[in-house]
Amino acid sequence: MSGDWPLWEVFVRARGGLEHRHVGSVHAPDSELAIRHARDTYTRRTEGVSLWVIRSSEITASDPDQSAALFEPAQDKVYRHPTFYDLPDAVKHM
Repeated sequence: MSGDWPLWEVFVRARGGLEHRHVGSVHAPDSELAIRHARDTYTRRTEGVSLWVIRSSEITASDPDQSAALFEPAQDKVYRHPTFYDLPDAVKHM
């Protein structure tokens, strides 16, 4: 039966953590049950304080084979690099 249910990607924020991390997937008919399945599967030992679930079909990702075309333009913006600026001697650890 669960083979007919959509796949949901699960993200958990750890206790004391700042970001949600992808931990796996669950099958569920809707978001409410997806949250419950995610809780039961990925936070049984109280590892998390927050859950996100999203249908896998709703995720859009870049193609690693096309990373040069996507990320190379950032190299053209030299003002984003700290070497473009003169830092005062008082500034440490840059």
